[in-house]
Amino acid sequence: MSEIRIAAEARTEFGKGPARRARRAGLVPGVVYGHGLAPVHLNLPGHDLMMALKTPNALLVVPIEGKDEYVLPKAVQREAIKRTIEHVDLILVKRGEKVTVEIPVHTEGELAPGGNLLEHVLNALPIEAEATHLPESVTVSVEGLEAGASILAKDITLPKGTTLAVDADAVVLQVIGAQAAEATEEEAETEAEAVEA
Repeated sequence: MSEIRIAAEARTEFGKGPARRARRAGLVPGVVYGHGLAPVHLNLPGHDLMMALKTPNALLVVPIEGKDEYVLPKAVQREAIKRTIEHVDLILVKRGEKVTVEIPVHTEGELAPGGNLLEHVLNALPIEAEATHLPESVTVSVEGLEAGASILAKDITLPKGTTLAVDADAVVLQVIGAQAAEATEEEAETEAEAVEA
């Protein structure tokens, strides 16, 4: 994973008023925690941050007290309607340090014919990896899988240096038979009608 440099600046004013002014100026208030460091308050350029966060578990480089530091997004608050970033919590990480994150699970290939459905039991896979070498995602082949088949966490090939941070027997993907899928849809429709009544 490549590092993304963000030109953050120290934030000295706190409260709703300064936060609103920062947002009007295109900045996002943020806080950096971790490694026994007193919380560091920053303003980050909104557009740059938004682009960086399109990458899952983006490794950001921000200046803290005159020194470039690695941080990972821990919590992102978004405005409900426009989905703009309102605030970000960042966690300080060091090169060589192991961290636990969730990475997206992508699939490739076609299920066996028959109208079966693929259910993502886990949309993201918890893994542990070195903070500066986090994988962006994993891809799993579902080619030819039939109804009743499932893929467990231990069945997924992880990038080198990455280990599972979830029970190895946890179901990640499963194939639901066409009849079961139809029954589930009918149940959902019945529930929706009952709510409307």
